[in-house]
Amino acid sequence: MKTMLITGGAGFIGVNAAFTFAQKGWKVTVLDNLSRKGTPNNLAWLTQQVPIDFKQVDVRDYPALAAVFQQQSFDVVLHLAAQVAVTTSVVNPREDFEINALGTFNVLEAIRQHAPHAFVLYASTNKVFGKMEHLGTVERNGRYEYANLPHGVDETQLLDFHSPYGCSKGAADQYMIDYSRIYGIKTTVFRQSCIYGQRQFGVEDQGWVAWFIIASVLNKNITIYGDGKQIRDVLHVDDLVSAYESAINAPDKANGQAFNVGGGVNNTMSLLELIALLEQGLGKKIPLTFDAWRPGDQPVFVCNLQKIQTTLGWTPQISTTQGVNKLIQWVRDNVNLFE
Repeated sequence: MKTMLITGGAGFIGVNAAFTFAQKGWKVTVLDNLSRKGTPNNLAWLTQQVPIDFKQVDVRDYPALAAVFQQQSFDVVLHLAAQVAVTTSVVNPREDFEINALGTFNVLEAIRQHAPHAFVLYASTNKVFGKMEHLGTVERNGRYEYANLPHGVDETQLLDFHSPYGCSKGAADQYMIDYSRIYGIKTTVFRQSCIYGQRQFGVEDQGWVAWFIIASVLNKNITIYGDGKQIRDVLHVDDLVSAYESAINAPDKANGQAFNVGGGVNNTMSLLELIALLEQGLGKKIPLTFDAWRPGDQPVFVCNLQKIQTTLGWTPQISTTQGVNKLIQWVRDNVNLFE
């Protein structure tokens, strides 16, 4: 039986990945410190659905982390454990560094010392590219777009860490790639755009698609930072897990590579466009408050998916409208989890 360790496995992406791979016959071990909102509930749901092992370990605790690798061999490590909000990183940069940079280093060292045969996938972020102000943006039809990148940002874009979160995730991103070069460990980096879907407990400073839906259903206040015309390519979590699987199925092709992973040019949406979609789906007007732009926020981020499509044969299957409607229904069916 193939074995997988998922760090941060009780988080939104983690439980969806664990559920999918366990259903497909993998022996899955979930590692999480259960500090994030919603993780205890996610773990309880997961254990009712599929057989998994659970380890309550913090990736900052190297002896406890190493012990997990000493106790069991893993074919694949999916490293998702992270501090995930730019705003939180600005308030507490030390904690952000310790979780994202040091935590990832700890994972890599545990693998190097105890599981050098494992294939490692790392969930990085589009924030490693910074604000990309030099690219130039224009406003068209009430939304920002790149002036001269009709297919989005590809992997040749220079890294430019902006915000403590960008620095910590960027450092981890580069450690992953270098451990492949220096130590021969098979690693792959996914520079992920906006991921959304079921079991996401989005909050105001992270997970904006889920947060807007949750707030709209529960009649909570929504603040838009900036003017709401900024766009992202959004990707449903089921498509993301499929992308992980495409890398796992082709480790030699994926090894040492970084891939931009998002919805691509066919799945873009501005903040105001999501509000309009929600107003249509919920049949009501959604009141908004506007505030200043947040540090490091990009007016536009859209992935060019050519590299992952060509190398791994992956492309998104769930449209923005389909995905948003699925998440609306999940929130409505689970309102008690948010009250």
